[in-house]
Amino acid sequence: MGGDLLSKHSWPAIGLEELAWVPGAQASWGVNATRGGRTETYRAAVVPLIEGRVPGLSESTRLDAEEASHELARFDAELGERVASFAPVLLRSEAASSSQIENLTASARAIFSAELGVRRSRNAEEIAANTRAMQAALELADSLSAEAIMEMHRVLMSGQPQHTPGQWRDQAVWIGTRSDSPAGAAYVAPVHERIPELVTDLVQYMNGSTASPLVTVAVAHAQFETIHPFTDGNGRTGRALAQAMLRHWGITRNVAVPVSAGLLADVNGYHAALDAYRAGDVEPIVQKFSAASFRAVANARRLVADIDRIRSEWDARLTVRKNSNAWKLLDVLARRPVLDSATAAAELGVQQPNVYPPLRALTDAGIVKSKAEHKLGPFWRSDEVLAAIDAFAERAGRRPTG
Repeated sequence: MGGDLLSKHSWPAIGLEELAWVPGAQASWGVNATRGGRTETYRAAVVPLIEGRVPGLSESTRLDAEEASHELARFDAELGERVASFAPVLLRSEAASSSQIENLTASARAIFSAELGVRRSRNAEEIAANTRAMQAALELADSLSAEAIMEMHRVLMSGQPQHTPGQWRDQAVWIGTRSDSPAGAAYVAPVHERIPELVTDLVQYMNGSTASPLVTVAVAHAQFETIHPFTDGNGRTGRALAQAMLRHWGITRNVAVPVSAGLLADVNGYHAALDAYRAGDVEPIVQKFSAASFRAVANARRLVADIDRIRSEWDARLTVRKNSNAWKLLDVLARRPVLDSATAAAELGVQQPNVYPPLRALTDAGIVKSKAEHKLGPFWRSDEVLAAIDAFAERAGRRPTG
């Protein structure tokens, strides 16, 4: 009996199996992918099933996770009726932070412009796609299923068909310096034939876990990254899944609290925690998610305060009549700081020609600047809100001191 209890609460390390890599005989990827050469051996992960397991954690780690869950819920509740104003900004901040972990960076202006069709920055386009994936994850939160995970990936990778959006991989993937062979890689994900069983097990774990919600989120995220079920986009899909889990269990009900922004403070530590998880130590990844939650909430509160201040200053600067649609556009700009006329008209529910006078009023008041975008017509932007969002990103990537 005691042995069964110990087994249930211990966490299994991955195993390894030795396989042959024959260049040209199987799918390979990367600019240096070979199509011929000698056979090499490599070791792929054999990932244990986790459904029904309970992670054994120290009391301090368990309590930190519970308090971090409460902090996320408190912040979510604080926004209350103002969620419509801040949910879009926080969602985009989470998507940008998650992308930055994968070294995809772009300014807030580039990201918001990419959403309106500007095609000057590939990074910005991918981050905009990640925003859509995050939104899809929240909409799918009621159903934590394999199909939901595939849909998140489909939305994320829809512009990159070479990575088979929404389909499990059918080839080897690995983390290492070579792109032509997994031999000697730091980590080789399990063979693709095992993916359906592993994902089914993960889904059963997520839906049946008796651990506290944030512990379950951290463990499920680490297991997902260990499975690595797609050829690309695993990290971003896994962090979108984390947002879906937070919403599923009611920790967040209104917004996507940018937990990835908290992870950004120590990306190396985050990756080390994933390595520790694969070695059978679950504590580091839970600790990372708890610390990331505290940092994310503190940073998001500051962003909300900055946008509140900017919005209040606009009230003093705009002097048009009180029934002008320019006043309504102020609220739109606070959550969408780059606009074209079609988007502004849709937000206000007016015909497109009727949106130009209020946009001109905001320009005259110095609240927005207008710039013609090639083939897309004029865009209007609030540099103040964009600067506040960029400052949020900068704080997220800064290591704490002291």
